[in-house]
Amino acid sequence: MPQTADKTGFKPKAIVKKLLTSLPERSRIVLESRFGLGTKPERVTLEAIGKRYGITRERVRQIENHALAALKKSPAFTEAEGAFAELQRIVDSLGGIVCESDLLNFITKDPSMQNHIYFLLVLGDPFKYRKEDDEVERCWYVDPGLAEKVEGALKNLYQGLSDEDLIPEGEMIDRFLKELQEINDKHRNNEVLKRWLSISKKIGKNPLGEWGPASSPNVKTKGVRDYAYLAVKKHGSPLHFREVAQLIEKMFNRAAHVATTHNELIKDSRFVLVGRGMYALKEWGYTSGVVRDVIREVLRESGPLTREQIVEKVLKERHVKSGTIAVNLQNQKYFKRGKDGRYILVK
Repeated sequence: MPQTADKTGFKPKAIVKKLLTSLPERSRIVLESRFGLGTKPERVTLEAIGKRYGITRERVRQIENHALAALKKSPAFTEAEGAFAELQRIVDSLGGIVCESDLLNFITKDPSMQNHIYFLLVLGDPFKYRKEDDEVERCWYVDPGLAEKVEGALKNLYQGLSDEDLIPEGEMIDRFLKELQEINDKHRNNEVLKRWLSISKKIGKNPLGEWGPASSPNVKTKGVRDYAYLAVKKHGSPLHFREVAQLIEKMFNRAAHVATTHNELIKDSRFVLVGRGMYALKEWGYTSGVVRDVIREVLRESGPLTREQIVEKVLKERHVKSGTIAVNLQNQKYFKRGKDGRYILVK
């Protein structure tokens, strides 16, 4: 018995079968092969079909296009209007423009059924598709004006981002809405806006649900160092490398060996060693280098200071003992103590 697609209420396989019966055998087989409408869901290439019939791939393409045109003139096509209308309703309910993968997965998870839905999308007059390129994913829409507005808004949104940006989802949606002009109120909801955001290849979301440029390591996590960055950033304060490894496993369900994590933290310029095995993010304002370098930076910014003042400021930058700071201050190559008891930099 023909299956009903999960979210449509009609039977795609039965409709497609009725459509194909109006075609000559070779045209029918070409469409079945090209769209994966047979017993196996795999789609066959133009070259493979051409070899089967001893014709060129271009001739196969001509047969495919002619068969699709013939179907649009058939009585079965007119009878399928209800199915096309239902698919149009679904596309509209998902935002009027939606990634092909999102649309098919919303309707059904069955690969064979998805092929039949895809065939109806290709055949149906209401449906237009945006070809995949470097900017956007392949997507389907029913309103060209809306599709143009969404794509333009996505481009403007991306151009306003820097590589370091990591934006909470709510804020990203607010920014996106500001770029969209005169859209229907029914599309002003978070689910639709998130689907529209997913159309862009330039904007992405990291495992913590934060948005930014898709090419940024803060979004496109490739290895331990990127997961470590997100873990430490989420924690909000310095962590020992062992704690970082544990946090990666807890937050991302990803194995992180302690030694590997430590090595990655050492090599990554986003991190600053602030104590024995303790790491913070450079973006938090921590000064790079050893304790001596921190003291020099403190004196450079603040001018002459007492030992107590220097210790107080350095301890905000480094997790070390006060004695370690005092020992560094004795290095006369870098620091000099004046008669007033305050330290200055040696020029």
